[in-house]
Amino acid sequence: MTYQELYKPLVSLYGEAEAKALVRYVLEEEFQLSLADICCGAVAALSVAQQQQLTDILKRLRQGEPVQYVLGKAWFFDRQFAVQPGVLIPRPETEELCQWVIDSRELLPHPSPQVLDLCTGSGCIAITLALSLKGARVSACDISPVALQVAQCNAHHMHAPVKVMHRDVLVPLASAAPCWHLMVSNPPYVCEAERAAMHRNVLDYEPAQALFVPNDQPLLFYRAIAHHAMSELLPGGWLYFEINPLYAEQMQSLLANMGFAAVEVKKDAFGKQRFVRARKGQEERS
Repeated sequence: MTYQELYKPLVSLYGEAEAKALVRYVLEEEFQLSLADICCGAVAALSVAQQQQLTDILKRLRQGEPVQYVLGKAWFFDRQFAVQPGVLIPRPETEELCQWVIDSRELLPHPSPQVLDLCTGSGCIAITLALSLKGARVSACDISPVALQVAQCNAHHMHAPVKVMHRDVLVPLASAAPCWHLMVSNPPYVCEAERAAMHRNVLDYEPAQALFVPNDQPLLFYRAIAHHAMSELLPGGWLYFEINPLYAEQMQSLLANMGFAAVEVKKDAFGKQRFVRARKGQEERS
């Protein structure tokens, strides 16, 4: 099989540039072949077993399955996370959310800041923060058993001190006391009406539970998590979100009306209003 024979069947689905990039990615990740190797005909030198493996991979790609699920891994913050169907694939934008938290100075006064990642999925946010914030004690929660298993495996594999636990963020806690210095979340935020504009490899394969919210409740998860934050954040604690850019103004109003201070929206690398943070007010001293 030549390089052209490998990528051509993918062009109708992905376009030529992305088809080429996908094939190069597969050959590098799974068979350690560089672009120079590919150009020199190294694909033809693969063993029979490797040729069959490559054929199986390309078949799944032609069906629209995301390459991260096909290979069982995705890169995030220069680390390789295990992923599988049922767990949202980490996105580059979410790396920017992590970087915003890491670059901020809110946690510096705390030698062992308590951090909670809600709707953790693969655990990419929680693990990245645990490995990047000195002394942080990080917990991660999700409602999906598959996500919890994957997040736990990723934390173990990367030696990240993350406590993984089951939690439905739409259900109020029976009792909650302030215990977190920072809460962060990339919850479901795509409205059902936006389905028509999405690629089939997302719609057909990624978990709808981790993506979509009803059209009439676009801030469903944000409102619930913000309510949790008002009772669970320590005074002066911070809440960080990845958001749907279509509802950036509504997010600002929601947080401000709930009593959060220092509400700030931040754009992503593409200029979209993608992130927001806010601080829980300090308790008044008598």
